[in-house]
Amino acid sequence: MLPPQSYVNISFFQPPAFLMIGIPGLEAIHSWLAIPFSSMYTVALTGNCLILLAVKRTSSLHQPMYYFLSMLALTDAGLTLSTLPTTLAVLWFDYRLIGFNACLVQMFFLHSFSVVESSVLLAMSFDRFVAISNPLRYAVVLTNNVIVRIGLAIVARATLCLFPVPFLIKRLNFCPGDNILSHSFCFHPDVMRWACADITINICYGLYVVVSTGGIDSLLIILSYTFILRTVMGLASPRERIRALNTCVSHILAVFVFFVPGITMSMMHRFGRHLPHIVHALVAYAYLVIPPVLNPIIYGVKSKPIREAMLRMLRKKGQG
Repeated sequence: MLPPQSYVNISFFQPPAFLMIGIPGLEAIHSWLAIPFSSMYTVALTGNCLILLAVKRTSSLHQPMYYFLSMLALTDAGLTLSTLPTTLAVLWFDYRLIGFNACLVQMFFLHSFSVVESSVLLAMSFDRFVAISNPLRYAVVLTNNVIVRIGLAIVARATLCLFPVPFLIKRLNFCPGDNILSHSFCFHPDVMRWACADITINICYGLYVVVSTGGIDSLLIILSYTFILRTVMGLASPRERIRALNTCVSHILAVFVFFVPGITMSMMHRFGRHLPHIVHALVAYAYLVIPPVLNPIIYGVKSKPIREAMLRMLRKKGQG
């Protein structure tokens, strides 16, 4: 780092690295917190990889619903890997530095996987709507070709939305000194607040991304379930109603697990800046770490075909 007396000669400054706090206020017990975090990351990666392998190796699961579940599992694995290296480095080894460019790369992938997850959950709600509202045309509407196109559109949407973000940060002049991040990863609102420049464009673009992805997706998911409920209420048999709704329970839980902390975090960054840093950090961890952990558990418990396929794979591995 440059000596303080040289700052006056610098018209444009970007820090060589950021310092990550981890969990503010709990630095003294980071080594203990590393154990549950390592366990959660292990569960997330193991569970989502099991889902991917189960769908790939079980022919009866080669259906649109499980293809979308595979997309969710792949996204959760990517989201986990986006935060795992720096989080465990901070908690286990007290290694808190992350290079400026490395921070921008992590930020891009972290936010991109979040947008992808939101989009996949929307696609899954459409899948449930078609399966319940028009079951006879389900296989005709959601062909393999259509599912591939939906997947490509989701990736393209996330890439195009998040591609400008690192460059919007790169153009900013930062305040010299220790640039401290209140997480163990690079989060866009957390990084841009250290700029000694007008960040109006960053704020507006960040708000646009949140509204145009998670905001619209959540509204469309609610709309899908409004149509689903109207269809279910029109079924004559109570047993058929319960059976139809049971196919949606796993997805509804996954939606709540992802969107509730996501919306809470977005609101806090705009209206809750007075809250302690530890509150912001915990909500961010709940948003980025908890969904990849819980989604395989939710689908493993609630979906009998997935549960049986995963158990078969574990038994084969145990026998092998």
